[in-house]
Amino acid sequence: MDDLLRRLNDRLSAETALVVAYSGGADSALLAFAAARVLGARALAVTAVSPSLAAAERSAARAFARRHGLAHLEVCTDEAERPEYAANGRDRCYHCKSALFDALAPLAAAMGARMALGTNLDDLGDHRPGQRAAAERGAVTPLVDAGLTKADVRALSHELGLVTADKPAAPCLASRVSYGDPVTPEILRKIETAEAALRDLGFPVCRVRAHAQGTLARVEVPSEEIPRAAEVRTRIDAAVRDAGFTFCSLDLSGFASGRLNALLPLLPL
Repeated sequence: MDDLLRRLNDRLSAETALVVAYSGGADSALLAFAAARVLGARALAVTAVSPSLAAAERSAARAFARRHGLAHLEVCTDEAERPEYAANGRDRCYHCKSALFDALAPLAAAMGARMALGTNLDDLGDHRPGQRAAAERGAVTPLVDAGLTKADVRALSHELGLVTADKPAAPCLASRVSYGDPVTPEILRKIETAEAALRDLGFPVCRVRAHAQGTLARVEVPSEEIPRAAEVRTRIDAAVRDAGFTFCSLDLSGFASGRLNALLPLLPL
């Protein structure tokens, strides 16, 4: 742990100032916390607010920032108004991150800072078009530069006493919409409402994937939770339908991040 922290601190010490894209997840929380410790007032954590950010995630990000005394701002991003993003092609994340950096750039310029993302080494092997947007805008990835994997992020967060150490991954709500189906505020609200209901039913790790123009919800829970989900299927079905979906299905393969990437080969380049 000492070596991990030293490597991260050394990397952050090389920056004059940083504006950290801070969603409140384990990666960005560690980066924002460490940047504040190393750079002090020269570090700013910024949360992008849009329909793709769940209200619970926004609240948690605020609470973490207050608890640790982080300099924290929220900015509204306009990706939902960009046709390329709403079309939900294979490069949706590129347009989302472009909107993020358009919002962060003026803050970074005012501070004489660089923009930073909480990307870790494990993220580099996944389909993440947003990384191209980051590279084009000159954003840095201190966790990658310090050689931190996701496991390292969680272990170091535990060592530092951060509540985000065991926080389940919570990508943006748009990542639940089937590629090729338009991303709309209505679909995002339905997904957010359905997932909140599932958590209330005792499934803290879950995904509601929207298919068929937002009429079909494909519910994912961890494999070991599928038998229990089957037992309460009528309650799950009612909750999902109450959220606005017409059909509800339970994926028997269980939860896994990035499951919608299986659709990428079916999309035009």
